[in-house]
Amino acid sequence: MCGTFGKYGVLSFNGNKMITTSGGGALITPSADDKKEIMFYATQAREAYPYYQHEKIGYNYRMSNICAGIGRGQMTVANDHISHHKHIQKMYEELLADIQGVTIHSQPSTGEYDSNYWLCTITLDPALRVNGQENAYKSAVQGAVGGAAGVTHEAKELHTDCEPNANVEAMRIFLDTKGIESRPLWKPMHKQPVYADADAYVNGVSESLFKVGMCLPSGPCVTDDDVCYIVECIKEAILAG
Repeated sequence: MCGTFGKYGVLSFNGNKMITTSGGGALITPSADDKKEIMFYATQAREAYPYYQHEKIGYNYRMSNICAGIGRGQMTVANDHISHHKHIQKMYEELLADIQGVTIHSQPSTGEYDSNYWLCTITLDPALRVNGQENAYKSAVQGAVGGAAGVTHEAKELHTDCEPNANVEAMRIFLDTKGIESRPLWKPMHKQPVYADADAYVNGVSESLFKVGMCLPSGPCVTDDDVCYIVECIKEAILAG
């Protein structure tokens, strides 16, 4: 099961995950002693005195009881959510099968894997021409894409040294005008400026996928009609020839 291999397992319960606590996550430990030691650091590393005594640096990493309660409730619908995501993935695979230049990522056919399809992702052939492609990256993005919570800094440049191809950005913008939220794949960590001086062991795969990939809506509220509409809009965005 996910999170049970390796010494520790780390799970994210962010708001867009298969199940959520609205934020935060969980750490799976191999023993009660490990849990006790971890919780010591997660609760400010307080020593057993009637006042605050700190002999080690601690943190305030606890999940609130309210968030934990949400998570317990979400566990009761986890299987339903997984079934829904698999159904949406199958619809995308069927409806996108004949669209030249668009490829949907699916699990290997060997039978060794069982993806929960938390994300449904596609890649666009670099040669594919998309409506508005000539204007991609011509204006700065205002705020976080998709209305994500939080505060962003104003972009200093229109381009970075590693970004999705113009047709991918054009497709994102086109879908946005149709009321459809999509995202690029995750930018490789070694291309993030904050890690510019960090060692990286790479073979180019993550960068190549970032340039051509997109994430499509697939959450619990996405209906069959929504998927049909999304695919029709993708077709509409593609220019002939």
